Amino acid sequence: MADGQLILVAGAMLSAGLLASLVATRVRLPALLLFLGVGMLAGSEGIGGIDFTDYGLARSIGIVALALILFEGGLTSGIIEIRPVLRTAVNLALVGTLITALVCGLAAKWLFGFSTLESLLLGSVVASTDGAATFALLRGSTLKRPLARTLEAEAGFNDPVAILLVLGFIDWIQVPGYGIGDMLVLFVRQLGIGLAAGAGVGWLAVRALRGLRLDSAGLYPVASLAVAALAFGSADVLHGSGFLAVYIAGLLLGSAPIPAKLTITAFHEGLAWVAQMALFLTLGLLVFPSRLGDVAVEGLLLALVIVLVARPVATFVATAWSGFSAREKAVLSAAGLRGGVPVVLATFPVIHGVPGSTEFFNIVFFAVLVSTVVQGAGFEPLARWLGATSNEPALPRPLAEAGTIRGLGAEVLEYEIAEGDAIAGAFVRDLALPREAVVNVIVRGDEAIPPRGSTRLRARDRLHVLLRQETADEVRGLLGRWAGGPIGPPPRPRRPIGRAPVFSVRPLPRALIAGDAARPEAVGGEVVAERLRIRRDVPGALVVLADGRYAVTGPLVAVGGREQLREWAQRRLRHLQSDDDERGWLKNVTGALAADA
Repeated sequence: MADGQLILVAGAMLSAGLLASLVATRVRLPALLLFLGVGMLAGSEGIGGIDFTDYGLARSIGIVALALILFEGGLTSGIIEIRPVLRTAVNLALVGTLITALVCGLAAKWLFGFSTLESLLLGSVVASTDGAATFALLRGSTLKRPLARTLEAEAGFNDPVAILLVLGFIDWIQVPGYGIGDMLVLFVRQLGIGLAAGAGVGWLAVRALRGLRLDSAGLYPVASLAVAALAFGSADVLHGSGFLAVYIAGLLLGSAPIPAKLTITAFHEGLAWVAQMALFLTLGLLVFPSRLGDVAVEGLLLALVIVLVARPVATFVATAWSGFSAREKAVLSAAGLRGGVPVVLATFPVIHGVPGSTEFFNIVFFAVLVSTVVQGAGFEPLARWLGATSNEPALPRPLAEAGTIRGLGAEVLEYEIAEGDAIAGAFVRDLALPREAVVNVIVRGDEAIPPRGSTRLRARDRLHVLLRQETADEVRGLLGRWAGGPIGPPPRPRRPIGRAPVFSVRPLPRALIAGDAARPEAVGGEVVAERLRIRRDVPGALVVLADGRYAVTGPLVAVGGREQLREWAQRRLRHLQSDDDERGWLKNVTGALAADA
């Protein structure tokens, strides 16, 4: 094909993929299935007539696509979000994947008559859940948040485990003297180096992005893409797991307050969709539909083993001490979606020349089709029937970034109020935004409405919020309350009654403040309940503590009652002569304390 023809074909297939995603939404089927169908239609036995049998190229496309999908999954999750379920997710990824591979391998030996090692290789190929399929399922689900986060983290961690199992069993089949000890060494080396490389690259990337101010907001996605490539490539070159490294780097980047974070997230979400389409269209091209009939019985039996035996057994064993109820474990066992990852892994034996590997590929492809249809279509109804859903989305809707005010440390964010959100019908003042954030304009249909505190919000309104970059995480944390309530600012702590609280002033010792002086989490061991003001010239703040006292943080830390603090600030003002920054800050403090009476 000429270059123009190749570009035209690529555009046509991506357009078909978009159409497939729209159809999938209407018929309640996983879109990835239809992507595979589009690829098969475009193949040599379909209407497209594209003859594609290059397993090596398909594997390369699959590796790049999976790396991009995993990085986006980590970026949109963040360590903070998955920390409460991290142990359970890791157990599912390690123990669950091993048990799934063992059960499926033993079933393959019994049903198909393969050798023990060939059967375990086939079981390892189908042991991994698919990150793309899982993320797509959760984005349209109302599954309870802890269950959703567990599945999301499992999908990110278990791909490296399944890949190592496949590589290990291929070597075991082909390399004389290879054994279980060699496989254990492979696991420790690959996972250890992958973890270290991902953590190192992610840590350096966070500090670099915080310290740099790029000229254009469009350069930040370029930087994040470089982070993904460096994490995967450095781990792979050192003979570690690039997939684990790229996921860890994404988690670290997703947990940190970095400039243009929402621009980066939106870019990688779009790139992950492109990667998913490219992956599944390529795998569809690789399949000859006429050959699937020969393995239909084997593929169906393997799919039934996966859905009805292997996944439930693996889930209940791996989550035995997780604290989840039996109903919740049943939901987790029903959600182990297969997709592109097992099909990509099925190309590994073909490329390495393992005997019977082409039959492996066709069996895996058929089994993936069946298990994805059964689990993907039935998951949400089953979760509702078992009482594992809620009235809010499984994954919080991200704020969409409309632009970045470069060099000024601010962002303009856009949020659309959905039908059923608790904030619909409330007032702008009920948004409970931090002081560093303000609603600039409300777009209602074709009308732009200047907001006031008394402006009533409606479903479908689009809020444009101007905020400092460092408060982006705080604003994102409000999304759950905007969707499900309660609405309005949190209740203020009761002020001390009776004897006046002890007043103290001292130079800032690090042990006195938990967190940054500008955004303290606690002062003198007392949790911060509300932040009233932030100082700009040096790190500092005026806060309300959980016991009702007030505190000023900065070069000096003053803690006491409201009137005590106001009198202290006024005394300092009288004695200061030339420090304009300090005078301005103390005036700000006295004004805020007077207004807070």
